Amino acid sequence: MEQEYFISTEKKLLNVNAIKTFIADEYWGDGRTLEDVEKTIKNSYCFGIYTSDKEQIGFGRVVTDYIYFGYFMDVIIFEKFQGKGYGKILVEHMLKDDVIKNLKTIALKTKDAQGLYERYGFKTIGDSPLWMSIDKQKLD
Repeated sequence: MEQEYFISTEKKLLNVNAIKTFIADEYWGDGRTLEDVEKTIKNSYCFGIYTSDKEQIGFGRVVTDYIYFGYFMDVIIFEKFQGKGYGKILVEHMLKDDVIKNLKTIALKTKDAQGLYERYGFKTIGDSPLWMSIDKQKLD
């Protein structure tokens, strides 16, 4: 890693405009307005990864009930920081977070990042090409 970073769940540090701009260019973010992004942040458990001088590197959010279920959404690394391992660092941090690590089920949907998530224990759900989960709930 060529520079120092930190990760925070403080929403006030998030660069909402940069998040919206990045998401708007992704296949899964088509049509999201700034107001939509602000509302999703307000209603989610969010993570920002930043340089030591507080420039935002990336973002991830989890829609959760804080006990049983969490849904990873909008896990992104801004273009200028891609390819430097920050995505792995962010996902690892999210999964080790005290709230997230105790959830019974964590799900996500991805078209192109299955390999990244498989290394952290996510498995394909059924024969879906998109849905993945870590399911720790025992249903005997």
